[in-house]
Amino acid sequence: MPKLVCSLRLLVGLSLLSVAALAGAAPPIESFFGNPVLDAPVLSPNARFVALREAETGKRDRLAVIDVATNTMTSIAAFGNGDVGRFHWVNDNRLVFDTHDSQSAQGEREYAPGLYAIDRDGKNFVQLVDRAGEGGRIETGSMIKTSKQLPWHTFILDQVGRQDSDWIYVRSNSYDSNWEVSNVKLIHLNTRTQQSTNLIGPAGTRRFILDHNGEPRLALAYEGDQQAIYHRDRVGGDWRKLTSFASYKAQAGSFSPLAFGPDGTLYVEATAGKDKASVHTYNLASGKLSDEPVVETKGYDFTGNLVISNGKVLGLQVTTDAESNVWIDPAMQAIQKEVDSKLTSTVNLISIAARPELPVVLVTAYSDVQPRAFLLYNTKTKAFIRIGASYPAIKPEQMGRQKPVRYKARDGLEIPALLTMPPGAKKDKLPLVVVVHGGPYLRGNAWGWDSDSQFLATRGYAVLEPDFRGSTGYGNAHFRAGWKQWGKAMQDDIADGVKWAVAQGIADPDRVCIAGASYGGYSVLMGLINDPGLYKCGINWAGVTDIGLLYSGSWGFMSNVTARYRRYGMPELLGDPVKDAAQFEATSPLLQAARVTQPLLLAYGGADERVPIYHGKKFHAAVKKTNPNVEWIEYRTEGHGWALPENRIDFWSRVEKFLDRHIGKP
Repeated sequence: MPKLVCSLRLLVGLSLLSVAALAGAAPPIESFFGNPVLDAPVLSPNARFVALREAETGKRDRLAVIDVATNTMTSIAAFGNGDVGRFHWVNDNRLVFDTHDSQSAQGEREYAPGLYAIDRDGKNFVQLVDRAGEGGRIETGSMIKTSKQLPWHTFILDQVGRQDSDWIYVRSNSYDSNWEVSNVKLIHLNTRTQQSTNLIGPAGTRRFILDHNGEPRLALAYEGDQQAIYHRDRVGGDWRKLTSFASYKAQAGSFSPLAFGPDGTLYVEATAGKDKASVHTYNLASGKLSDEPVVETKGYDFTGNLVISNGKVLGLQVTTDAESNVWIDPAMQAIQKEVDSKLTSTVNLISIAARPELPVVLVTAYSDVQPRAFLLYNTKTKAFIRIGASYPAIKPEQMGRQKPVRYKARDGLEIPALLTMPPGAKKDKLPLVVVVHGGPYLRGNAWGWDSDSQFLATRGYAVLEPDFRGSTGYGNAHFRAGWKQWGKAMQDDIADGVKWAVAQGIADPDRVCIAGASYGGYSVLMGLINDPGLYKCGINWAGVTDIGLLYSGSWGFMSNVTARYRRYGMPELLGDPVKDAAQFEATSPLLQAARVTQPLLLAYGGADERVPIYHGKKFHAAVKKTNPNVEWIEYRTEGHGWALPENRIDFWSRVEKFLDRHIGKP
């Protein structure tokens, strides 16, 4: 693969609607927070069929297949008490899928996802994996073979394999006494006969990587605070350790395996002594990275995957400020140009089948004002076939425009952010909601339609979403600048973003609210404490209220933060509970609850295992002693976020009323 430098800056031909067209009544809340009507279409290996998950109001999500030649769609799998979840093509004629439950919140879910296989015409339906006993059987209305089911802790793999036989690999988890995954093995499974064989990796294996022929070649294992990478040369071969490096500390020579190319080349993500991660090749014999990157995304860490078809790397799908394709293959470059010339208002992601027999590609079209829509494009006839849209009730002309921005923090660090404006709005001192992403050590949103920000924008609010220091995707320096900075420099970055928006004439300084979930909820509380004159109100859902509770909380639901992350990761990223005890106290919203005097909305899930509800209850009990303007919402069966559409609609309707009361519309 030749060296490729990607510098995407939203090269979207926008056919902008007039401001007059953007005016009108705001769309109803149900348009934003229902489940997608259509989701995850994927071409069969021969490109003759498309599988997708479709939904209908009041019914369970089902698996459907489109015959490309006839443009007809058939539902092939549907359950009475469950939804079709993730799915893959096993080969040109067979699919494998698991289940989920869109009508139950986290605290109500009782069964594992199971695993099923079915032919594309709906025949030869087999249950491959138990859902945890007799009570976990799905109601199907047809007979299911159950004699050889694998145990419930067997799961679909996130890699598709070779896709030319009835065999797939699935993963089987082993758990320790705390119900944390201690080891993962692979099972080679025939989706018709249910014949299976086990593949055991090195001790502590958590992940396997298949080569282009669908065979396991790499095993990633945890060994104390180290992550080790093992390789085997052939089927049935022994595992050989390639390297190991610290999981949570920067270390020269570290890398993350990406994928094997068709010729056996291993592609990895690595910084290789630079600030930002790029794609390199890794020599399995010498244990060395390529001197020069194969692909680098200017201004960003590489995030994406290879696009491979007919035994050739054609290009990549990457995320910089937006998600897009970058093609190496001249024919795919020409196809992309054709599609973009016809769909001028959207970014158009192109997917290609593994071994296409028809001249069709799958196009996912999206923009800041349009949720993802799906089409087939015939590269010979130059015609589109529309499949459908994920949120068809959303009308682009009613949405607000979004753009990536950058501003300087007080110490000079550049902070990337997304700014979403109300429909038709200009810089005229708008009420502003600054939304802080969770994690915090991950990336926030990329450019594109988002239900939360667009809902707020259509209600008249400008929305600023900063990728403060500690966020990933912008290089090692930006990431490490956020270590042990909860409530300190990370918090200052948020405040500096508000000040920037005020200075730009975007935000009214008297009408700013801070909102966020998880770490973002923590930032809401610390923002109200650190900058009481900046924020007029706060909205915290599922938020951490004390760093120490992440280490010591022990009643109600236990946190599902792993013991390994508590031992090796949190002391590096958040701080040590003994050595940094003074800092923990100084940056604890719980210990400073009396300083929160602004109106505050708190919302928590009673079954949250990431930030258990005692975080919210302890803080609510403390803050209401001195602040009478605090609203409390508890969704008893919800987890870390709202799984049920009715709860999402209820929550955001409360948010809308709360904002209107406290920072109001012009």
